[in-house]
Amino acid sequence: MQISKIVSQLQPSETLAAAAKARELRAQGIDVLGFTVGEPDFNTPAHIRQAAIAAMEAGHTRYTAATGIPELKQAICDQAMDLHGVAWKPSQVTVSNGAKHCLHNVLLTCCEPGDEVIIPTPYWVSYAALVELVGAVPVLVTTNEEDNFCLTPEQFQAAITPKTRLIMLNSPSNPTGGVYPAAALQTIAEIAVEHDLIVLSDEIYDRLIYAGHEFRSFASLGEAVKERTIIVNGVSKTYAMTGWRIGWTLAPENISAAINRLQSQQTSNPCSISQYAAIEAIRGPQDCVADMLKLFTERRDYVIGRLREIPGVSFAEPGGAFYVFFNVSHYFGKPLGGGDSVSNSTEFCTALLERAHVALVTGDAFGAPGYVRLSFAAGMDELSRGMDAIRKFLEG
Repeated sequence: MQISKIVSQLQPSETLAAAAKARELRAQGIDVLGFTVGEPDFNTPAHIRQAAIAAMEAGHTRYTAATGIPELKQAICDQAMDLHGVAWKPSQVTVSNGAKHCLHNVLLTCCEPGDEVIIPTPYWVSYAALVELVGAVPVLVTTNEEDNFCLTPEQFQAAITPKTRLIMLNSPSNPTGGVYPAAALQTIAEIAVEHDLIVLSDEIYDRLIYAGHEFRSFASLGEAVKERTIIVNGVSKTYAMTGWRIGWTLAPENISAAINRLQSQQTSNPCSISQYAAIEAIRGPQDCVADMLKLFTERRDYVIGRLREIPGVSFAEPGGAFYVFFNVSHYFGKPLGGGDSVSNSTEFCTALLERAHVALVTGDAFGAPGYVRLSFAAGMDELSRGMDAIRKFLEG
């Protein structure tokens, strides 16, 4: 059977592939320290789990509206106002099967084949693939560690062409943990307005912000900015609900209506039980968020402290999310872990997994050769053993 050209050329997610390799070694009885998958290692908080049970007992197990129940849409609007001071209406909300579904919806709704989409690199592994799936062209713009991997106004201006339709931003960032300062976002917003561009702002890590950094929702930068901004968010990272698959878009009325039409043909509805759990997550006690952030802060401080002790390794300090993205190119061409040398990040990660049994994700997957991503969504004992193993591996 013939496979379509666009799917035949599609590469699998490198983060999921790295996790699969680690599972293969574990199945062989090898103790693998895995720092690949971007999800909190905590269980979903008890009050949210109980809300799901209550929803099942109440019979909320049938189809819902294709784009989400009204109670959840209102909760999302209320949270956006409470946290970011931005007023949205339920008619501007589309609830989907996770943030990745939301991203695909937006790109399919807003882009024509041949349109250009600006993506600052490093970028989350699926961005470029999702752009290509709709026939648009990803325009990758390399950002620098010295700028905390933030797109500069000069870089943004230089990337714009008559075919540019949209820019994708992610703050806090996966894979770098970088948080755009408000002033930098304001400048990007002014350029987007000037050139009549859509801004797709992925804000899935907006609640995971570390001391010394401040999150600013892109839609809060003025009414003219909000009119061309589409926010993607969800419950996965904030409430340790990755498997529940609830994400949403906040968009101008005409864009939201178009996404609603699209989703009505894609899926009957997001999981009904998960929607009721998401209401409790948003409206219920928020102590769990602070508790998880406290532990993430301790882990972050530990990991970056250990990395600073390793000669030749550099990184931009993560201001949010739960990743550190560090440069290991200093070690290319040198014997590592008692074996041969490596010449790129992908070979580095393969050797690290096979020789030291530590799983990281190659920076090549994020459009940043020379770097690797470590997720510190893991216990302190595991992180300690992992950092010990990485240090020993680098020492040859």
